[in-house]
Amino acid sequence: MKTPFKSIQQVLRLNRFVVLALIIMTGLVCIISVTLVIKIHKEGMDKAFVVSSTGAVIPLQLASQRENLEVEALAHLEQFHTWFYGVEANSYEKNMKKALWLGNASVDSVYRQKKADGFYNRLLQYSLIQQVERIDSQIDMTQKPYAFQTRTVIRINRGTVTDTYELITTGKLFQVARHFPNNPHGLLITDFFENSLRKIEDYETTEE
Repeated sequence: MKTPFKSIQQVLRLNRFVVLALIIMTGLVCIISVTLVIKIHKEGMDKAFVVSSTGAVIPLQLASQRENLEVEALAHLEQFHTWFYGVEANSYEKNMKKALWLGNASVDSVYRQKKADGFYNRLLQYSLIQQVERIDSQIDMTQKPYAFQTRTVIRINRGTVTDTYELITTGKLFQVARHFPNNPHGLLITDFFENSLRKIEDYETTEE
């Protein structure tokens, strides 16, 4: 008894069904794969990972990282302004070299301008001591580079007379590779500018 052959229409219909099923399945797999990749990416963006001393992988929240970065940025600015504006004969050159590591050419430009104007020579010639009394910085951490404004209170000891000044500086902070001990925070001051300088009368009273 002969085996009946299927009509060409039935074969084509079956092939078409198989092809469509494969296409649909492939599409579903692609959609699921893309969805999983996006989900994993979003979760990864919310977390960072460090390896502990025991070899364990520990997740860290980026929010915590941003908070830590802001603390480091404030410390960076405080250290820079302390070194850059604290001037006395014994430690002046050493501290200035440290300060210049924390900024780019804009910081060096301010230093060279002050040096050309004879600012440092006058302080050293008359044995004056310039001390940093207070540093208050505000940083915009919402976008890179991080813009900042710093208020520095400076005292110049002229022997029997002490004058107090308020200096406002601005600039931006770029993240760079850490370099210990020259730049442990991994930040670089750019677009540095001295906006204003004014003498303060009765500093103790105004700060209370």
